[in-house]
Amino acid sequence: MSSFTFRRTAVAGGVCAALLLAGCSSTTDDQAAATEADTVTVSDQWVKAADTGMSAAFAQLSNTGDQDVRIVSVTSPASTRMELHEIATGADGATVMREKQGGITIAANGTHPLAPGGDHLMLMDLTAPLTPGVTTTFTLTFEDGSTTAFDAQVRDFSGNQENYDPTGGHDTTPAAAITAPGHGG
Repeated sequence: MSSFTFRRTAVAGGVCAALLLAGCSSTTDDQAAATEADTVTVSDQWVKAADTGMSAAFAQLSNTGDQDVRIVSVTSPASTRMELHEIATGADGATVMREKQGGITIAANGTHPLAPGGDHLMLMDLTAPLTPGVTTTFTLTFEDGSTTAFDAQVRDFSGNQENYDPTGGHDTTPAAAITAPGHGG
């Protein structure tokens, strides 16, 4: 083998090794760059029709990742204020809805329903009527700062007339719950 052929073979081998290493590091970088939002899918999403005041949005949240993820906030152009809500038993034994402290956790490789009578996305101070058949957008923000957006169709729904506990049930003095007719949480 001539020295020219040997150098050419060595250079070609070096280029192949560099490309192989670059391909491996790219995969590692892609895995490291995955966010909580990247592992969550939203399905069966809908929002309760309402003319004014409050409403609620529901969906099935699925986490395809190997670690739990936490939703810490939600926004929508349909409402000036939104909260992540849960249904709980109030101090007087009545069922109330309240802000879910710590957000909503979706277990690794698991699902978490947002459903009437359970956890849901609460729209407060609607910006316009939510009319059946219209679609509105929601953006979920996760603990790592990543976000995912989804659209939900507005539907008629008359169920679940819980009371809203503005203290979140975390105040030691009993507070009068606010009745939220038609909110659908």
